[in-house]
Amino acid sequence: MNTLVAPSVLAADFANLQHEIEMINSSTADWIHIDIMDGVFVPNISIGLPVAEAIKRHAKKPMDVHLMIVQPEKYVEDFVKAGASSISVHVEACPHLHRNIQQLKSLGVKAGVAINPHTPVSFLSEVIAEIDLVCLMSVNPGFGGQKFIERTYAKIKELKELMTRHHSSALIEIDGGVNQENAPRLIEAGANVLVAGNFVFSSSNPKEVIQRLKDMK
Repeated sequence: MNTLVAPSVLAADFANLQHEIEMINSSTADWIHIDIMDGVFVPNISIGLPVAEAIKRHAKKPMDVHLMIVQPEKYVEDFVKAGASSISVHVEACPHLHRNIQQLKSLGVKAGVAINPHTPVSFLSEVIAEIDLVCLMSVNPGFGGQKFIERTYAKIKELKELMTRHHSSALIEIDGGVNQENAPRLIEAGANVLVAGNFVFSSSNPKEVIQRLKDMK
């Protein structure tokens, strides 16, 4: 399949958010990635439901919501109502992960599970056949603009092996530090979705950067 590109609005200009969303709409991006942080699960607070609802009013691309929060089961229904097409919850925040996945599926969205850099992919072995998306964090979650963790390439391969053993067709999404240098290696290792924040929004021509990511093999 062709690589999907999901610009992360965490790196967007929030004073001009409508303009930033319209830029994504007119680009070759596939999804709009939205990071929700609660200041508890991660050491930062980003945006919440009102901003997600505002994005939806202008978005013409599917909204890929990444919940970096504790007790996500309390909020996923509201984010579905706000327009999410896919929602990822963190394995580290969900002691009853299978229940979380079933909740997402019952709400009619792609069910995703995100895992932090220190978390082994083997933690997904009991649910990998049930989920639609695995979000591998390639930086420590909480802040944009961090340095890419090189161990990610090997982790993708380990995840691919796990998926093969369990006959999983989940998409592999990479979130954190994605740029022109590491994107080809990520795709070669087996990544399906590239989340790019600073690399896109710090550029003088974000649409061209998105297209370059789309063209990579």
